[in-house]
Amino acid sequence: MKMAFDALADVSDDALLVLYGNGDTDAARALTQRLLPRVLGFATRMLNDATEAEDVAQEAMLRLWKIAGDWRQGEAKVSTWLYRVVLNLCTDRQRKRKGIGLDQISEPEDETPGAVAGLQEQERLAALKDALAALPDRQRQAVVLRHIEGFKNPEIAQVLEISVEAVESLTARGKRSLEVLLAGKRAELGYTDD
Repeated sequence: MKMAFDALADVSDDALLVLYGNGDTDAARALTQRLLPRVLGFATRMLNDATEAEDVAQEAMLRLWKIAGDWRQGEAKVSTWLYRVVLNLCTDRQRKRKGIGLDQISEPEDETPGAVAGLQEQERLAALKDALAALPDRQRQAVVLRHIEGFKNPEIAQVLEISVEAVESLTARGKRSLEVLLAGKRAELGYTDD
């Protein structure tokens, strides 16, 4: 069964993957357009390297296409499964490069405008990025999934393969650590208490 590409906008991720598994290439395109930007952003935040993140996102999508024919609807959410794969791939890459100093890792390309507001936003993002990088891996993963990717705690628990209570603990500790790391930079980053 092949559906028109425009008609696929309201179809669930689960159904799109099954359609692709049955040979519908439009379903694959629709699912890629829906999921790839999200997992690429997640991988970029986890790795701090746009090139490596692209490789990870591409590998994760390839793995998704390979299992499409065997996908069993209702057992897991496609996005949760995909984020778990991305997280595992990022963790593997981080383990391989643990011996590399932060100053040796290239920064992601900056596409923000050159206006004053753009510069201030750059400083804020850089401060957040540095603070996130200073967190222990599991706290960073939980905080990014919850507060940047917008996952709910049960979904994060599935991705990280831990309990919901552990997610709540990791997220709370991560937020407290970020508050401490960023506390002295409010004025410098243009935040006022007005």
